[in-house]
This record gives sequence, structure tokens and C-alpha cells, in this order.
Amino acid sequence: MSGIANAVGLALAAIARAKVRALLTVLGILIGVAAVVIVTALGTGVQERITNQIKSLGSNAIYVFPQSNRSSGARGARGGGGRLTEADGKAILREATSVSAAVPYSQAQSQVVLGDRNISTTVAGVSTGYLTVRGFTIAAGANFTEADERLKSKVCLLGNTAKENLFGNQDAVGQVIRIGRYPFRVLGVLATKGQTPSGDDQDDRVIMPAGTFRSRVLPNAPGRVQSIILSATDALTVGRATAQIEAILRQRHHIDPDREPDFGIRTQAEFLKTQEEIIGTLRALLVGIALVSLGVGGIGVMNIMLVSVTERTREIGIRMAIGARQNDVRFQFLVEAVTLCMLGGLAGTLLGLSVIFVLSRFLGWSMALPPTALALALGTSFGTGIFFGFWPARRASLLDPIEALRHE
Repeated sequence: MSGIANAVGLALAAIARAKVRALLTVLGILIGVAAVVIVTALGTGVQERITNQIKSLGSNAIYVFPQSNRSSGARGARGGGGRLTEADGKAILREATSVSAAVPYSQAQSQVVLGDRNISTTVAGVSTGYLTVRGFTIAAGANFTEADERLKSKVCLLGNTAKENLFGNQDAVGQVIRIGRYPFRVLGVLATKGQTPSGDDQDDRVIMPAGTFRSRVLPNAPGRVQSIILSATDALTVGRATAQIEAILRQRHHIDPDREPDFGIRTQAEFLKTQEEIIGTLRALLVGIALVSLGVGGIGVMNIMLVSVTERTREIGIRMAIGARQNDVRFQFLVEAVTLCMLGGLAGTLLGLSVIFVLSRFLGWSMALPPTALALALGTSFGTGIFFGFWPARRASLLDPIEALRHE
């Protein structure tokens, strides 16, 4: 242990004799380690943020949407040629044991007017269970009722963004707004929800009964909906619920098992898997760039150590002449290379943590650095020193003592 301590002390003394050269040498290591630390923490923060956004789409949510099948030729775009109705949702809720809720959903972009204020926002037609399935809460007022659905009442709920764009800081509950040609009474305001993974503002919307939507905003056949949002009984039954939904809809739409259905099904797990694949690809790309930087830094360390061997040839000869073995010389130069890389790694880690702190404050994200990532960054610095320092150390240990003493 004392031998290692002495070797580290000699290495630090040698580095201190050429501070500027040492700083320039470890710059590549510093940048590479800082990049690894930043990418790891940023990836963790982005993944957590996207996971929370996907969870905000609804608890154990399953989305069913119409799509064209191939029975009549080429496949069309999503929503073209398919058909979904409120009756489909009711049948699924009645027959699927792993489904706890089913909500019809249709939407359109529409003009909403209050006095001299005119905004364009998303208007959605849903049932009373929509707030529960999607995880919305009411900040002020109350939800519409089943009676409002049956009577197609001209009532609505405002998302927080839509409310602020129309009313500012004023109370919106009980006020009347105009959507298209019809007046609507505001029953309540939804609590802030935030963005979806695709960047859509979930608070910039107006929600009303599905029947009202079909008759007042976007005319459509009775019971026809653009999609159905369902909720599995819990996270473990999402797969079983998906299979039950597909079987029920195939039966209702008279589609054989060997034919492509006229509907599509998406779950939160699929959204999350897609996002993780994208994040994983970007993270691998950035880590690859960081490793290139580490490689360049390692080559710099190797070059400077070769120069150091040349400059200290006479010193090496004297050490061998007074009894130092080849292993002692090799170990000393290897420790010096590792010390250089570890100093660069520590500096890079501190730089990375500083950048993470600034980014987390600026972006408002939670970006934590796992201990394993910190250990990996420092371990990479250590490994870089061993790999790129071995050749110069070996070259120093193989010098002939007599020739080394003659070196000027």
C-alpha cells in the first residue's frame, strides 16, 4: 500500500512540474467524462419526464381507433374506412372482465368566443367518465351529468389554458361562451394537466357531452365516435384487456381472425416502449461521441507519456542503476498515466454535475445521476489510463540502463 502511495506522490510531483501540459493532456478526458455524466443524467431526466407524460394520458389507458383494413385493397390512413360507436364501448365494458371503464371520444378544432376574445382550441365530445379514465380533476365547478348527455345540453368544461385565454384571472364557472353558432354554459374548469409526449397541451381544450358534440360541433351519425378510451382494471391486466377488446370488436364488426381488423389498439406500454427506443438510440449516439472524445484524450495521454519517457531517460537509467527493477519503472509510469486520467475524470465529473445543476434549474426537470453512472465515468477514466499508459510504461521499463545513463 505504501508503494502505491509513493508512486502516486511521485506522479503528482511529475504532473506539477508541467501543469499547463498536463491540463492540455487531460482536456479530452475531461470533456469525454463530462459528456458521459451529462448524457446519463439528461437521459434519466427525459425518460422520467416522458414516463410521467405517458402516465398523464390515463391510468392503465387503452386507446382504440378506427383504421382501414386490406379487405378492399390498399390500406388507408388511420381513421379512414373504420367505424367505432358508443355501443362498441358499452359492449366492451359489459363483456370484458379486465376493463373497468370505457369512454367515447371525438374532437375537432373550433373557434371559441367570449365577448371580443376569439380563440381556436380543441373541442372534445366525451362521456362523464372521461375525467376518471384520463386522470383529470376539476379545479372549480363541477362535471356535466348523465342527464346532460341524454338531453344534449349545451354545457362544457374548460381546460386551464383555454380558461386563461378566454377569462384571464376572472371566474369562468357559470359564464356563457360561444362555440361555433351555439352558446354554452361553463360548468367547471379542469386542473392543470400539462403536455402529452407529442407536445400537445392537454389544458388547451373544451370538453362537452358526446351527443352535444355530434349535434352542435361536428355533425356525425348517431353514436359514431372517433375513438374509444378504455381503462384496464390494473397495470397487470392491460395485456389481457387488450386481447378481450380485440375479440369483442372482431365479433361485433364481423371480422374473421385471419383478417386484418378495421380498428387499432394502443396502450401506454407501447407508447413508453417507442419513446424508450428513441431515447436509447439518442443516448447511444451521444455516448459514442463521448467515447470518441475519451479515445482522443487517451491518445493525448499516451503521446505525452512517450515524451515524458524521452525527457526522463537519464532519470530512468539512474533509478535502474541503483536497484530499480523493470516492474518498478513500468509501475511508476503506469501510475502517472492513470493519475493524469483520473484527474481529468474528476474534473469532468465536477463539470458535468455543474451543467446538470444548471440544466435542471433552467428546464425544470428532475435530473439525477445514478451512483452506477458516476462509478462508470470514473472507472472509464481509470481504464483509459491503464490502456493508453501501458505502452509508454513498458517502453520505459525496457530501456537499457547503460544507454539511458549516456543519454543527454
